[in-house]
Amino acid sequence: MKTQVAQLKANAQGDLPLLQITDMHLFSDREKDLLGIKTVQSYEAVIEHASRYSSECLAVLSTGDLSQDHSEQSYIDFTTHIKTLEMPCYWLPGNHDIQAVMLPSLLQQGLAQTRQIISDHWQIIMLDSQVEGVVYGGLSEQQLCFLQQALDEYPDKHTLICIHHHVLPVGSAWLDQHILKNSQPFLDLIESFDNVRAVLSGHVHQAGDILHNGICFMTTPSTCVQFKPNSDDFALDSQAPGYRYLSLNKEGDISTRIERLEQGAFTVDADAKGY
Repeated sequence: MKTQVAQLKANAQGDLPLLQITDMHLFSDREKDLLGIKTVQSYEAVIEHASRYSSECLAVLSTGDLSQDHSEQSYIDFTTHIKTLEMPCYWLPGNHDIQAVMLPSLLQQGLAQTRQIISDHWQIIMLDSQVEGVVYGGLSEQQLCFLQQALDEYPDKHTLICIHHHVLPVGSAWLDQHILKNSQPFLDLIESFDNVRAVLSGHVHQAGDILHNGICFMTTPSTCVQFKPNSDDFALDSQAPGYRYLSLNKEGDISTRIERLEQGAFTVDADAKGY
């Protein structure tokens, strides 16, 4: 696998302040909605909200499901708005993305595919957990080998791993059936390195923070629809669209918080039974 590597210089304090913006589910038609929320419009509102961090943050991590209708226009719209934050954007595919459309569309707009980001005290590894044609995730032998290689390469750097699918159950049966299916080889690998600090995911459309064997597993709200936590059956949450701010400290600590739009700006269809 050809690996694209980017360099990202830390700020004056040696830290990496970042944004995670995930699960946009964009359509080519800005008036089209997903479960009651017009996803293009909620995405634009999140980007406008996140612009307050443009002078502070050094990059955006976009962890999959950029598009809902797989159209070239949806990927162009994603790029157009993310560029207004005036910082590099590193992205990976989710289960809803079609990579045959996604990759050329983003490349055409100047968003290169990057799998490894190297900074002064940290490295960030972007993994592809998409299993084509299904909702659940999996890591191919190729991806696991790349992860092993990246971790071997920089044993002295703190490591953040980004992946679309959640790795640990979130306590919602209908979501947890769509988890990263081969999580154990992944967990065995990262737990054999004492410099892996955190795993950052999207997919579940809700905020989560689980400490497991010394590694923090974080999930983040979608820029559109939110799924109700701890719900065994499909259920939507009334919380507003959001994103995550995180700062990777040079000592290996992570400061993070969830940011959301004003409550009520976008409202889901409370009667929806699935999608």
